[in-house]
Amino acid sequence: MSIARPWRAVAQQAALPVIGFLHSGLPQANLKRTGAYLQGLHDAGFVDGKNVTIEYRWAGNQDDELPAMAADLVRRQVAVIVTPGSTAASIVAKHATSTIPIVFTSGSDPVELGLVASLNRPGGNLTGITSINADVSAKRFGVLQQMVPQAAHYFGLVNPASPLAGPVTRQLKAGAATIGVAIDILHASTEDEIDAAFAGLPREGGSVLVSSPDAFLYGHRKRIAALTASHALPAIFDVRDYVDAGALVSYGADYSNVMRLAGDYTARILKGDKPADLPVVQPEKFELVINLKAAQALGIVVPSTLLATADDVVE
Repeated sequence: MSIARPWRAVAQQAALPVIGFLHSGLPQANLKRTGAYLQGLHDAGFVDGKNVTIEYRWAGNQDDELPAMAADLVRRQVAVIVTPGSTAASIVAKHATSTIPIVFTSGSDPVELGLVASLNRPGGNLTGITSINADVSAKRFGVLQQMVPQAAHYFGLVNPASPLAGPVTRQLKAGAATIGVAIDILHASTEDEIDAAFAGLPREGGSVLVSSPDAFLYGHRKRIAALTASHALPAIFDVRDYVDAGALVSYGADYSNVMRLAGDYTARILKGDKPADLPVVQPEKFELVINLKAAQALGIVVPSTLLATADDVVE
């Protein structure tokens, strides 16, 4: 039996602005990041179901599903499209509409990706936050070299299907050059390819890994952290979630901060600001996180200088 709602309640619900949330991954793999985004919205005065409605579209690591999802959000005439933590979704959304505001987060230069004309003056219907994770590769190599100075072979893990693959690969090679080493790139865009990449590593030891920022790899962070442990492979990642899953070390933007900033920018647009007038911003905080238990299992003595500068040490 249906219960009729008062027409005022129905009208009020229909009048709520709609946020179209578009992502290439899976919801369960991004609970922490989505929560941080919602917190940013909340801090700016917006709560899902109260004064705004969020329509979620998750592609489940099937990027070819994104165009249809973006087109559906455009047909629904949502107030704003957000693509937090998914560069692939950001690019698809840009192609889907030139009028609906879009808020993105990107691990690489959004100008190079063609998302905006410039950081200070986006100039179109897109703005957001760049975590510049790809641009801190040199720092990651430096941290890994301090932890494993005897490393003889450096590997980089890249998702070749990602829009960031080209920029990230260049940054990995440039980062390796800063400490005078060469790097071999491992490619993985499926679960089987992740396993194959690790299975193909040299068995004699002396190898280390620098992983690239990527939504697909992030979604499989527990698997990747477990593989680094089972292969006794020291590895550094872009966000602490890998360390929380058991990996050795991470250095990069505090991504919870990035997502809260995306929530704040969404709120500003809902309040009337134009994307063209909102400069692309960078994170307010970067963090170095070290897993001492993983270090001990790998036989690594972490230098006291690194421990002193770490933002968090997991024991």
